[in-house]
Amino acid sequence: MTALQPARHEPSGVPPTATAREPAITRLPFPVVDEIARHCLQDDEPETVHIEVHLPGRVDHARLRAAFHQALTRHPRILMRQAPVRWWRRRYEWELTAVPDVDPVAFPPPGPEALIRARERALADCPPLDASPPVRLEVIERPGAADGSAATVLLLTINHTALDGPACLRVLATAAELYGGADNSPAPPPVRAAEPRTDRIPPDDATGPGHGLARPARLAADHGHGHGHGRGQSDGSRFPTSTSTSTSTSTSTSYGNGNGNGNGNGMLIVELPVPARPPRVDGRAPYTVNDQLLVATCLMVARWNRLHSRPTSPVVVTMPVDDRPRGTDMPIGNGTRLVSVGFRPEEHRDAELLTADPPDPDAVTRLLHRTAARTRALKSAPGPQLGLAGTLLTAPVLPVGLRGAVTRALRTAAAPWTSTTLLSNIGRIPYPLDFGDAGRPTAVWFSAPARMPRGLTVTTVSVSGRIQLALRWSHALLDDAAGARLGALFESSLAATAWAPPPTPPASRAEGGAR
Repeated sequence: MTALQPARHEPSGVPPTATAREPAITRLPFPVVDEIARHCLQDDEPETVHIEVHLPGRVDHARLRAAFHQALTRHPRILMRQAPVRWWRRRYEWELTAVPDVDPVAFPPPGPEALIRARERALADCPPLDASPPVRLEVIERPGAADGSAATVLLLTINHTALDGPACLRVLATAAELYGGADNSPAPPPVRAAEPRTDRIPPDDATGPGHGLARPARLAADHGHGHGHGRGQSDGSRFPTSTSTSTSTSTSTSYGNGNGNGNGNGMLIVELPVPARPPRVDGRAPYTVNDQLLVATCLMVARWNRLHSRPTSPVVVTMPVDDRPRGTDMPIGNGTRLVSVGFRPEEHRDAELLTADPPDPDAVTRLLHRTAARTRALKSAPGPQLGLAGTLLTAPVLPVGLRGAVTRALRTAAAPWTSTTLLSNIGRIPYPLDFGDAGRPTAVWFSAPARMPRGLTVTTVSVSGRIQLALRWSHALLDDAAGARLGALFESSLAATAWAPPPTPPASRAEGGAR
């Protein structure tokens, strides 16, 4: 969400370190989102974004390191560190550096658990803010095809105080172009029929995070089963039979105490089919896959809370909206704005139908159409990234030390009115991410930090007609076994949003036939 400079293109043959002779260090004040995140940092819940890109072939280590370093210089806004600051200063500031302070590329030793360990580090070990760049790229080699060839996983860990996943993906696309030599320009967005104009949100739709005086639902905590293990995997066969819509294995990786009472985050990653949608009418779809993901998230929470005998409360899902261009001029930083999609009052009347097993198809269809209207209104309404409150809290009137104390106190006081969860739908990857002889991605996963009081984030990406889902939770909320069960509930909830064609009426009896 930090506004930044466009990409800088160095002349061919100029090494990345050539800019080190620039005498001046550019300083930029922290934007609103960066400052709020900086005030609320906690050691026990690292503010990391994890990106995992699976390639079918093996990369050349030296070429990849050189390509990634050169990509950093072409997007100089990623080469930054936090400037030293005292509590009485009015601003936090980023220092832009000409070259990295540390080498962000690492090649862990290959092995059967190398990827598991890298995922654990992505959840627990945040790149520091005082060294440029605040991102780490680990390159993990894995067994590939039956002929013994190696596959590669590129695992990026990002300090979310400094930048977000789409911005780092833009830098990785530049690295892919430099490594493989192929054009990695973003694909043009799909052409769709114009949506009906929505100037305002219908007054009977509660979309704000507070829903007036009603507190949003909190996901019911679950530490009671104790079957999770802090370091390992669980496969899709452990999911209930009601979630058999997935045809691929799901893996669960978590960091920390397996009984759910420890610190840090757990994570489940799984590949799911894209749910069917009804045919377009005049080039317009009645709802999008993003709407189906929002509804699946709402159903997951409502059904989970009902299983845990929690009283019915309105579910509110925070959704990032990213309007940035995807070319080399994409601003690097934290560039999304957050909107809240509320599910009430109509959903309250359908609560029994929506939380049934399986959910009632007609009730789900009604919810999908209402959700589509809400998201169209929210996306078309401009606004600051964190609302007026965020702008006021970061106004450079008081010293940063005092502003930080006020921000943390208000965050604690407002915790009961925080949205239920966050759904970040990246959608289709806009870049080919063509790494030449190493190939194009076969799977991509993102995950966002799951800090309390929400304690849960859902992140999705579409790759090759499949949805790559990462469910991430705070161990203060769920243990690893509960996280796997929650993932199964999301899977069946998403399947419940799939459109089914109406049954074909039986052929009428031929006139004059046998009686």
